Order: sequence, then C-alpha cells, then structure tokens
Amino acid sequence: MMFSEHKTSSSAVRSGGSILVVDDVPSNIHMLSNILREEHDVFFATNGADALKLAAERLPDLVLLDIMMPDMDGYEVCAKLRSMPETRDIPVIFVTALGEEKDEEKGLSMGAIDYFIKPLSPAIVRMRVRNHLELKRQRDMLRDMSLVDPLTGLANKRRLDEALDSEWRRCQRAKAPVALFMLSLDHMQAFNETQGNAKGDEALRKIARTVAGYLCRPGDMAARYSPQEFIALLPETELEGAVQLAEQARSAVEALSIAYPNGPSGDIVTVSCGVVSCVPTMEMMPFQLISHARENLKTAQDLAGNRVFGQDF
Repeated sequence: MMFSEHKTSSSAVRSGGSILVVDDVPSNIHMLSNILREEHDVFFATNGADALKLAAERLPDLVLLDIMMPDMDGYEVCAKLRSMPETRDIPVIFVTALGEEKDEEKGLSMGAIDYFIKPLSPAIVRMRVRNHLELKRQRDMLRDMSLVDPLTGLANKRRLDEALDSEWRRCQRAKAPVALFMLSLDHMQAFNETQGNAKGDEALRKIARTVAGYLCRPGDMAARYSPQEFIALLPETELEGAVQLAEQARSAVEALSIAYPNGPSGDIVTVSCGVVSCVPTMEMMPFQLISHARENLKTAQDLAGNRVFGQDF
C-alpha cells in the first residue's frame, strides 16, 4: 500500500523537501511521520513494489527504507532504485533494527548514504535528514549548472542528449513519433569575422530566447548543441507539426532584424532549420535523428539559407 499524509504549508514543503518512507509496519511509519512532518512533505509505501512505483512517479528528495520487509527486502529495493535512471540519484537511508556492524556495512556498500538504527532519537533523525537534504540540494544545483549553456541559458549538449535518450525510449514503448529541428545562424563564421564576436554572442542569445519561446509543452526542450547549432526536441510530434514550428521560429528570428550590414543574405541575420521525425524502433539509435537533422540543415543552407527543410527519418 502507498499513501501520503501530514502535508504542511507549501513554504514548508519547498524548504524541507519530500521524503518517501518505506516500511511494512504502520507504527514505524507513524513514528517517522511525527518526527518529520513539521518540516517535510512525507509520503509512504508499505512494500517494495509500491515504493519503486511511487519513487519513479514522485521523485522524492530522500528515501527512508526499512530492510526487513516481506516479498522484497530493503536491500533489493535499494538496488532497484539504483538501477533505474529516474531514481538512481535519490539518496537512500536505511532505517532498521539490524544493528550489527556487518549489516550497516552491507547497507552502505549498496549505495545508501546513511544507516539509522532503531530505536530512533527524534532530534538526531531530524538533524541528519536535514543535513542530507541540504547536501542533495547542493549536488542538484551543481548538476543543474553543469547542464546549462552559460552563454544562452538553454540546456547544453549533455542535457539534450540525456533528454533525447529518455524521450526516445518512452516514444519507442508508446510507438509514438519523436521529432527535432536543428537551427543555425546562416553564415555564422562570416558574421563573427565582420561584426565581431560580441555581436555574434548577442545574436545567439536573442535567437536562443526566440526559439525557446515557441516550445510550450512540458516535454519540449531547446538546447544549444554546438557553438552555432540549436536543437528543439519535440516528443510525440509528426514531421508536419515540427516543420510548422521550425518555420515559426525561423520567421520570428528574421523579424528580430538583427543587423548584418552587407551580409550574404541581406542586411539582417537569418537562420536555417533541418527538421526530422520518426517513430523509434529497436534498429534505430537516437544519435541518428540528430545526424539526419544536421543533413537536412545543410540542405536548407545549400538552398541559399533562411529556410526550413524537413524529411522523415
């Protein structure tokens, strides 16, 4: 069984973080709830299968996990959490009556960050949980910074690759299409040589904001994939819809009228887009989608630029 209770005000939830408590004994659940509910959003599962499902759905900031449970013990739950991409970075603390040194060593060797031995001291539990959550917040902040392009504020290549891999697998299971378009400033090198790198950077920032402004759905993502290439990831999108969105972005960049005196395409900056869509299969790989988008982008640029070219993969 899985359930949630004792929610505090929204400000407390935001500051305290969310905790999944996993224990097959209701009295242990209520004890931990009484200890933690003033500062945290606490929710519960009473068996391993429900714990895994709830962790994947709600992505708690911390898991407090009993070891001795029927069907699936805490060690197995911890191993499965570590094996799933969406939950592998969630910190796990074992909470157990097993107080032997070998038990604690086993728990920590499986990837748990701490080991609470019953009976519990409420003050110590609150303090150690608070410290672990603060460490997680700092790690999350550093990770987020490592996934952002510093010039534009968009996702960077690493973040886009992670998102594409995840959406690729999800659309493969659902037999749904995944699309993306790659956008690049026409004659970028010549622009930097004649207008200077500072103006080139400012043009890229403006283009980034414009492209991102057209991506409204939760699964959509705009990323700076290389120094002069942007990618818009569009899960569950057919080619026609992706081409329309790319054309809107291209037209919006043109409407910015970023000055490019005596440029190859006129007196303003223009961009070209390569669009691709497919329903992923086991025989395909995500990187192939990007390769095809780049080929379509090159076709658009070879056709004089300032245009969109799309093809199914």
